[in-house]
Amino acid sequence: MVFKRMLRAFGVGGPTVDTVLTNPNVRPGEMLSGEVRIAGGDHPAEIDHVTLALLTRVEVESGDNEYNTNMEFHKFSVGQRIMAQPHQNLSLPFQVPVPVECPLNVVGGMQLAGMQLGLRTELEVRGAVDPGDLDPIWVHPLPSQDAVLQAFGQMGFRFTKADNERGRIHGVPQTLPFYQEIEFYPPPQFAGRVKQVELTFVTTPTELHVILEADKRAGLLRAGGDAYGRFAVSHQQAVGTDWTATINQWMSQVSGSRW
Repeated sequence: MVFKRMLRAFGVGGPTVDTVLTNPNVRPGEMLSGEVRIAGGDHPAEIDHVTLALLTRVEVESGDNEYNTNMEFHKFSVGQRIMAQPHQNLSLPFQVPVPVECPLNVVGGMQLAGMQLGLRTELEVRGAVDPGDLDPIWVHPLPSQDAVLQAFGQMGFRFTKADNERGRIHGVPQTLPFYQEIEFYPPPQFAGRVKQVELTFVTTPTELHVILEADKRAGLLRAGGDAYGRFAVSHQQAVGTDWTATINQWMSQVSGSRW
């Protein structure tokens, strides 16, 4: 009996959890739906809370050091005060919103290198270690974001990597504690003057904010450094904008200016 109590204290023989998503593919602002399936263990267990959390990898700068950490950016409860009887199967259906600022990890059907997004399920079980479950999710661009990304592809930009940076961008309605950077090598006509371009979306239910950062190469008559561009349009306007012309004009200004 004492040994069994000790095992229970370490979560052995307690309930287990498995979350099944109806569809792991989603766009920012849409709903993720599915069910949390709880299987009772070999003894009764009281579950105080069942929570779901969206998490991603975020790069953090601390002094002269950089490190990556898993960061929860949206959390919600799907059940509380549940008694799981031995070997009982329970199902908790859910439908939860994905924040409209959620970073992307799929573009054009291809996963973005460096981007991880998942839905974590946690059981808060009284008197035991919390079992959990982690499911990957695939966040695709909104049509407004896709219009910008397609322009990058049509112009000959080459994707290198994407990551999330902890911090805030001044002057945009950012609510998450981090922002995504999607990095590209420039097309050949700009490669001699620009090393790379970073693209960031900050999205609201009605607007798309596009932030561009170019890493300029130093030259005989010009200094290197970063140059920035910002565009704010409605989602409807974004779909109808000629982003190829807009980005080309900005790149020409950036690569031709003298510092």
